Amino acid sequence: MEALGRHVLLELRSCNPASLDDLPLLEGMMLRAAEETGATVIGKIFHQFSPQGVTGVVAIAESHLCIHTWPEFSYAAVDIFTCGENFDPTEAARLIIAGLESSDAQLTEIDRGVDIVPVATPV
Repeated sequence: MEALGRHVLLELRSCNPASLDDLPLLEGMMLRAAEETGATVIGKIFHQFSPQGVTGVVAIAESHLCIHTWPEFSYAAVDIFTCGENFDPTEAARLIIAGLESSDAQLTEIDRGVDIVPVATPV
């Protein structure tokens, strides 16, 4: 069974609430998680909400890493998608879990595009 990509979903509970509201820390952590695990960063955008919380996306040549935080619940939702062989999304997930000091992390991995047949293109 061949898949086009791997999608890792993280439910991060019991995180450090101060970290979840620190845009520069989150941006640096997400960029490091991508770069240290072999991804090619091609862009990023992060936003600080008022009164609290951050959302951010790191676009990588292999696809993306996204984070959404709720400091008031010590919770973050993270999704990491890759369609490349050079980037390990589970290793990136491990770095993010450690960076947010989550003591209650749930990782779900989904194969995406399983058994897709290429469409013939006219010559």
